[in-house]
Amino acid sequence: MKKLFLSAAAFIPAILFAQDTKYTIQGNIGTLNKPAKVYLQYRKDGKTVSDSVTLKDGKFAFKGDAGATPTSARLWFNPKASGMGAAEDSHSIYLEPGVITVTTTDLLAHAKVDGPKTNQENELYRAALKPVDDGYDALDAKEKAAGEAAKSEEFKKGIRKEEKALTNQWNGINKQFIKDHPDSYISLTALQSYAYSADYADIAPLYESLTPVIKESVAGKKFGDLMPKLKAVALGATAPEFAEADTAGKMMSLSSFRGKYVLIDFWASWCGPCRAENPNVVKAYNQYKDKNFTIVGVSLDKPTAKKAWLEAIHKDGLTWTQLSDLKFWDSKAAAMYAVKGIPQNFLIDPNGKIIAKNLRGDDLNDKLAQLFNGSLVQ
Repeated sequence: MKKLFLSAAAFIPAILFAQDTKYTIQGNIGTLNKPAKVYLQYRKDGKTVSDSVTLKDGKFAFKGDAGATPTSARLWFNPKASGMGAAEDSHSIYLEPGVITVTTTDLLAHAKVDGPKTNQENELYRAALKPVDDGYDALDAKEKAAGEAAKSEEFKKGIRKEEKALTNQWNGINKQFIKDHPDSYISLTALQSYAYSADYADIAPLYESLTPVIKESVAGKKFGDLMPKLKAVALGATAPEFAEADTAGKMMSLSSFRGKYVLIDFWASWCGPCRAENPNVVKAYNQYKDKNFTIVGVSLDKPTAKKAWLEAIHKDGLTWTQLSDLKFWDSKAAAMYAVKGIPQNFLIDPNGKIIAKNLRGDDLNDKLAQLFNGSLVQ
């Protein structure tokens, strides 16, 4: 009987949570007045919702319905009230039942946020990631201070090494946060970030460690639906077959490249990091194209952007096969490979097995050198 009572009691918080979904945001930014504005933006039912309020003696407030589960949102501050798009200062929060307080003397980025469980956990998560954010800021400052020296290959190599260390630190923080907070919606955010560069073997146990409440949420179910696709492109799996049109409109299949090492490179003309990485990919292609290696580019360009896609190919010197269905994030190939961010790539061997992924910068060069200058050539 006691066991039954405890089981039933475990559901009480969820029931109460579902009954009261009203939120209140109480904010304070110094003593500012009109025209200074704070903007609130979030997604609801597949649509972007925006609201704004003018500061009075530094105070602002928003009220609304948080929905069944906490919703990721962002507050933007613009002292000139010239629109959210012109605001440079912001802070992430979560809309959830209860009172959320946001207090700062100057910038939202420096604000102290308090409130219900998810917002407290979000602040813990932000604090955990702060050393990484500070590290990237320091790298930006280092590049600016270097001036012309920043263009040297030696300097760039050093920056890439530091960036890799920060990425590894970022992944470690996300992984640890998920382990420490299996009953947090923030852990889903951390898992999505971690999944970008991790393999299925590392992602699966973290997802399984989440509590049923988190996994059964809308975001939890969405990530759960992604798990089979992540498994399908795990290291050692046979790369899923796909076919898309090349620049001339001819359908090309992945299997037509069987027998070679193939780098499937997901990118787009509008993607700044992709374009910045392209010179490195060009260098790798030119060095190994005569050693049973090729690249298949898959662009996530928009339906109306074929011209921009072709111009980017020409400008960046991408002389290998380029494919695209021009469906932006609805790209069929990207969906098959669980691509949620670009640039992203998968290296497959002559038998079609995935042997590496997310190879960028020196990692791509090192892997190909290992394959073609070492003992792994087939």
